[in-house]
Amino acid sequence: MIIIGEKINGTIPSVGQAIQNRDENFIRDLAIRQAEAGADYIDVCAGTSPEEEPDTLKWLMDIVQDAVDKPLCIDSPNPKTIEAVFKYAKKPGIINSVSGEGNKCEIIYPLIQGTPWQVIALTCDDRGIPSDVNTRVEISKVLVEKALKYDIQPERIHIDPLVISLPTDNQSLLKFVETMNIIKQMYPTVKITSGLSNISFGMPYRKIVNMCFLTIAVFSGMDSAIMDPCNRDMLAAVLATEALIGKDRYCRKYNNAYRKGLIGVKKEG
Repeated sequence: MIIIGEKINGTIPSVGQAIQNRDENFIRDLAIRQAEAGADYIDVCAGTSPEEEPDTLKWLMDIVQDAVDKPLCIDSPNPKTIEAVFKYAKKPGIINSVSGEGNKCEIIYPLIQGTPWQVIALTCDDRGIPSDVNTRVEISKVLVEKALKYDIQPERIHIDPLVISLPTDNQSLLKFVETMNIIKQMYPTVKITSGLSNISFGMPYRKIVNMCFLTIAVFSGMDSAIMDPCNRDMLAAVLATEALIGKDRYCRKYNNAYRKGLIGVKKEG
């Protein structure tokens, strides 16, 4: 599975403080630890006011790209911000994100046309986040068909069906899986992604809910996840699930991660 490291996000209080203090070493350490834990992409999200966001995002991008040799996932709700910093990326990565809201597709799709860049597509539009499967599928279809007009093929798109918190909708996981299955029938090469923590919002002992969601989603066909690769239990859940469903030949990835100390009981000293 493709792991998109989520830790460099200004909405996280410690990261927000580091951004405010321009603490380069703090950001650099987060990038290195995520890369060493197996992140395939490093998400960078400023989480600042709109007027400060482009400069802050470029600052984050420069630090991460100097620290690790991993492609970026450039993350902003404002497509104009992404447009402003896009040229500072040293290698193709992922844009996070487009949706059916406003003119996001019309800004982002031309930006990545004719490049290997990938994009996360959220199943929401100007009406908000739908709770039913059919609307999510219809929005996905609109986003993919718009992308095709710019020769952006489905394999470059990570569709996020936007899982709703379980206390709000007890069928949330089941709807996520159903949406994923229908989308993959329509576009077999498209990727499905998710942020993992939304499912457990408002619940106690959130980690176990997130881990169970992750396991079921990967088993059902989820291709990527925006997650904390430094969370040993979550990483172990990913690797164990892949081994169990036959995606880790001879369990090599799982065993190597254990030998490197990335999963399992952390040894002192």
